Amino acid sequence: MIRPLLFAACLGLPLAAQAETPVTIALDWTLNTNHIGLVVARARGFYADAGLAVDILPYSDTSSAALLAAGAADFGYLTALGFISARAGGADLVALWATMQHETGQLVYNSDNAAITRPADLSGKTYAGFGSAWEAALIGTMIRHDGGDPVWDTVTLGTGAYEALASGAVDFTLEVRTWEGVNSSLLGRNQSAFRYADYGIPDQQNGYIATRGAVLADHPDLVAAFMRATQAGYTWAADHPEEASAILIAAGDFPNPALVSGSMQAIVDGGYLRDADRPVGGIDADRFAQMARFLFDAEVLTGADGAALVWPGDISDWYDQDWMQP
Repeated sequence: MIRPLLFAACLGLPLAAQAETPVTIALDWTLNTNHIGLVVARARGFYADAGLAVDILPYSDTSSAALLAAGAADFGYLTALGFISARAGGADLVALWATMQHETGQLVYNSDNAAITRPADLSGKTYAGFGSAWEAALIGTMIRHDGGDPVWDTVTLGTGAYEALASGAVDFTLEVRTWEGVNSSLLGRNQSAFRYADYGIPDQQNGYIATRGAVLADHPDLVAAFMRATQAGYTWAADHPEEASAILIAAGDFPNPALVSGSMQAIVDGGYLRDADRPVGGIDADRFAQMARFLFDAEVLTGADGAALVWPGDISDWYDQDWMQP
């Protein structure tokens, strides 16, 4: 997919001294604050300075993992589940980056629902879902961890889940606190939430950027150039949330700009982009393995025949951050 590669990489010349190399990245969803560093890196010239012309491909019905594995994109922005599922299924993908350093998802319910005070109370209630096996494993674990019976009714509504919850048609759903959670606050909805990590779910990182193993092996200089410029974009966004929000709003179609700026502020205030001494985008090896193991043990990951995949043991080659080295 990468066309024509920089001669600078071969000659040891600065990338920016040569013609820009076209690079593509496929998104996991429509443009949002998870992708803000990509947009900032392009708008502020970080990619151009690295000798790259980056095309952020619009979201489509084909998953970013599938597009990346098929060679239709050079890089992909994937959810943790999307990446781990693809790699466990045999796709030649390698994670290079994790955007969110802590889990942004949460289980949400209406605060005035007196029947819900703890996850165990969700037993027998109605859940508005999105149709993935991950949801059942997550909810079941949370209820069981809190001492309840993991039995509930599910209606698959997709993004309609949030209106259904607000109207009281369902009892609970899952949301991203830095997006749907912010939107609910802007709408004045009185809702409460349970954090996954408080009830038996590993505190996962999310928002992986990945490439194919062959690209990493054959063109490490180009991968390093793209990832370092991307890191610069996210770092700048973390330092300048208001300006970064304005850049993202200008790049997309956002009916409610306040949601974008509110989301970015929630990301910064929540410490999602930065965690202790880990650099922006750093992958935590222990938490990476914990989440992968959870998905295997919960039988969320299945093969083409539908059978649950077996834990492979060592998954240290599923990610690579050598590009961070000077």
